[in-house]
Amino acid sequence: MPPVSLPGALFKSSGIIQPFMTTPPVCNYEDSDYQTSFWDQGGRAYEDACEAVALRRLLPPSGKHLLELGAGAGRNTPRYAGYEKVTLLDYSHTQLEQARQRLGDDERYRYVAADIYHLPFMPGVFDGATMIRTLHHMADARRALDQVRSVLQPRAAFILEFASKLNLKAILRYGLRRQSWSPFSPEPVEFAALNFDFHPATVRTWLQLSGFAVERQLTVSHLRIGWMKRHLPLKLLVGLDSLFSLTGDLWQLTPSVFVRSLAVGQTQVAGVDEFFRCPACGAGPLADTPPELQCAGCGQTYPVENGIYDFRLKNTEPVSQPLPVSTSPVEMEESDE
Repeated sequence: MPPVSLPGALFKSSGIIQPFMTTPPVCNYEDSDYQTSFWDQGGRAYEDACEAVALRRLLPPSGKHLLELGAGAGRNTPRYAGYEKVTLLDYSHTQLEQARQRLGDDERYRYVAADIYHLPFMPGVFDGATMIRTLHHMADARRALDQVRSVLQPRAAFILEFASKLNLKAILRYGLRRQSWSPFSPEPVEFAALNFDFHPATVRTWLQLSGFAVERQLTVSHLRIGWMKRHLPLKLLVGLDSLFSLTGDLWQLTPSVFVRSLAVGQTQVAGVDEFFRCPACGAGPLADTPPELQCAGCGQTYPVENGIYDFRLKNTEPVSQPLPVSTSPVEMEESDE
């Protein structure tokens, strides 16, 4: 079990322990062709299919309103068919435009551009949330999880995926002295700018400290090996991965781990017509008045363009990074996020 003082306080970068800055930088996929280059044409049908299996196993059969954090271009959104409404949140406006083109103008979907450290929602709005392939971009992951908990109702389901540093490839490389960082130590490792791998025990501690109770863990992408993906049938690979993932509560030795948690404790729940609040000052609820929302508390205005609510704060430090870049191809394959 990692020390309680570690989560949300320190992270490891270039071998130096540094305190988090007051406002963490945000990874920005603006104008990126991530969906096309990484998923549609990137040879990741295996990873996508394995994640679909994990979501089917972990998602509740039905729900009222789901928050999809790091929604990107909406790759996973159709998999949340059991929820009456889905709010897609991403920092990139262009990624949300791609999602809207993919999903259409269905009233079931709402598109919100914002950063996870300043969520523009009233407390207790959602009865479910997902964060898939997103936590690895969080310089202050504990703070991000606190924000997620604040907008969830008691007993809401939260499905989190994270990149694990405690995977077999990293353990082997460390044993052969081909990497300097230890996969067994609790702190995150930043293997490229704003790309972090996490120790599973640290993530579980963060979840508990943020007000979640871990229910189930699934290990994913056991067979994320290039030659296997090239030469073995996709259906066979996914079937084997689906079987292996059932051991996730016993050990987590894969590059990707899914966790289902429940929001615990008594927290405030927003009223029926209460949804948005000001991410700058916290005042709310805001009147939903497109093409612009204005905060009566601080006067901040938020535009609504092409059906996308833009709550991005001007003082947030975005770091443009359409695709992860690593100085080590082996390390990038290892995380493959």
